[in-house]
Amino acid sequence: MYHSAITVTAIIFIIVSIVITVHGYFSVRHTLMQLDRMLDRAIAGDFSAEQIDESMFSALEFKLARYLDASAVSARNTALEKERLQILLSDISHQTRTPIANLRLYSELLQEQALDEESRGYVNAVSIQTQKLDFLISSLVKMSRLETGVLSLHPNDGPVMPLLTKALAEFAQAASAKGLFLRLIPPKPGTEPHAFFDEKWTLEAICNLLDNAVKYTESGGITVKVIPFELFCRIEIEDTGIGIDEEEHAQVFSRFYRSRHVADAQGVGVGLYLAREIIAKEGGYIKLKSAPGKGSVFAVCLPVKAPNLTKPKDFFT
Repeated sequence: MYHSAITVTAIIFIIVSIVITVHGYFSVRHTLMQLDRMLDRAIAGDFSAEQIDESMFSALEFKLARYLDASAVSARNTALEKERLQILLSDISHQTRTPIANLRLYSELLQEQALDEESRGYVNAVSIQTQKLDFLISSLVKMSRLETGVLSLHPNDGPVMPLLTKALAEFAQAASAKGLFLRLIPPKPGTEPHAFFDEKWTLEAICNLLDNAVKYTESGGITVKVIPFELFCRIEIEDTGIGIDEEEHAQVFSRFYRSRHVADAQGVGVGLYLAREIIAKEGGYIKLKSAPGKGSVFAVCLPVKAPNLTKPKDFFT
């Protein structure tokens, strides 16, 4: 009799446990399904609290509704600020274009006059500073547009070699004037490297790197080559210039950074920063390998399948 009672009790306990487990499962499942529907409505943009009672789920609905309302207000404010900033940047660019153009024009006119050596030196200095101001304002506008998202890049699949040919053509004269070679090493025969990139802005990024290479190379020259990989297409820009100290490798990509070794050279320290920002927004990145007196290699890595792919662990293995 005693054993029978224990058996019955055990069976009842097992049945109750099963019932509680099943009930808990369906209760959790029901709650998860409700949350899933809530999120679907939130994503669709038509969420509103439906269950008005004292339950925890009702409180959760109202909290989510308040959060979505706050997010919508924040998004509208952000869009408004971007619009105001875009107008401001356009005004700055427009209002400074005419005065700078006039300064350049008058400087050129003065350079054609019969001036004494001292006066000609002043005119040349004004001309150089005017060009520097023009470049600085243009760079500041580009930087602001990139950083705030006002300016967006549109990467598309395309061949890399025509882009590099165009970039090198822009610096052929500058390199020749310094007695430097400027060469593009083609890929292996039968291969046509492709990548995802915005042609206009990637051209600017590559040109910034080439400008940097020509500017700080006094002998030898610059070699550009393309190395295709499975996920990325690597563009190497190698120079025989002064090189960069290892502790400065990260700093050279900062805004307005000027190494103490090139403090007297012309420049404002935004070219490398802009190049890195442009390539990063295309899902790529830039690596630097350099040492003082041994030149530099700036390696641009562009995705070949889609932007924002995972990059290789080491670029120079």
